[in-house]
Amino acid sequence: MNETRIQQIPPSYRRDRQDAGRSRATGDDPRFPPRGYNPDADYGHGYGEPRNQSYQQGGYPPQGNQAGQGTPDDRGGRGGRGGRFGGRIPKPQRPNFRMPRMRFKTIALIIILVLVATMAIVDLRLTRVDAFGNLENRPSNTMASNWLLVGSDSRAGLTEEQANQLSTGSGDFGQRTDTIMIAHIPLVGKPKLVSIPRDSFVDIAGNDKNKINAAFAFGGPQLLIDTVEKNTGIHIDHYAEIGFGGFAGIVDAVGGVELCPTEPINDPLAGLDMQPGCQTFDGKTALGYVRTRATAQGDLDRVQRQREFMGALMGRITSPWVWLNPYRMIRLMGAGTKAVFVGDGDHVWHLTWLLGRMALGSDSLTVPTAGAMDTGYAGNVLLWDEQAAPAMFEELK
Repeated sequence: MNETRIQQIPPSYRRDRQDAGRSRATGDDPRFPPRGYNPDADYGHGYGEPRNQSYQQGGYPPQGNQAGQGTPDDRGGRGGRGGRFGGRIPKPQRPNFRMPRMRFKTIALIIILVLVATMAIVDLRLTRVDAFGNLENRPSNTMASNWLLVGSDSRAGLTEEQANQLSTGSGDFGQRTDTIMIAHIPLVGKPKLVSIPRDSFVDIAGNDKNKINAAFAFGGPQLLIDTVEKNTGIHIDHYAEIGFGGFAGIVDAVGGVELCPTEPINDPLAGLDMQPGCQTFDGKTALGYVRTRATAQGDLDRVQRQREFMGALMGRITSPWVWLNPYRMIRLMGAGTKAVFVGDGDHVWHLTWLLGRMALGSDSLTVPTAGAMDTGYAGNVLLWDEQAAPAMFEELK
């Protein structure tokens, strides 16, 4: 007896067949071209007609109309992927977090204008001195830039209370220099910071031989520059001078300077009682540290400490912790413009260039000496090495 098997058609299959039939009737089935599709009209036989116009008249749909369909140029499946007519699935776009170009330019312009305005204000407030007038028979200039940095023992501007606090003493002590350095900034290469011991016994025009710091007392910045140039053969391009009070004020303005001395120093005359180890120097301690000679080699030790501290101070001034801090920047500009004296041709951008180059690192040197001598009228002086000193100066020309 033959049995007739009745296959049950799933309801979902029947629904799919019905939906496909309706889609084919209405032209919505993606397996068939849409109703009214005209390939001649799609290829644009009429010149000047836009491609999408054929779709508006019953032609091919534009890109993105249905998922998986492409443009007419992708039709036919040659190399195409994703749909009946070779459409390509667009890549997902990443979110755009970039700042609008105009807004970025506006912020950059504002920052530049603020910096220019700040530099202009500081430049106008700098105190200038006639440091290069009437100089004759000067060494030839070079591509390098040479600064003469002077730390004077001037108490100008200090009250009696401030002088006692800084242990400088009050009154008129004359005008001498505790610090004399040449900052040599080559066009290419590492800068050099050269200390000239203040007791160096040198020729001073119109005053025979004497300690080099006496030139400042005899004729101010002009005679000191002339003395340095004549005895070293180095052309000085820029001049900067700072007194006791100004030095301490700048150190305090930047929030102190960290150093790591290796030996204790106790010098009541300089107001210094310091233990070894890393510590932050405030203005008073820093001034005593660069002034004291209460160590084994006296002035030679002092010039080494002065270079060490000068390098640390320049690094601190150019640190983001200072120039990105409005409070410290305002204090630094106020203290700096009151404390620093520059040559009549020097400007704030020259100082900025000096600080920037020195902050990147420099070599520290001292003019080589060949012992001391007692002169009687000038006291105990230091003699330069007759071979090593000229060789060093020659490298800086």
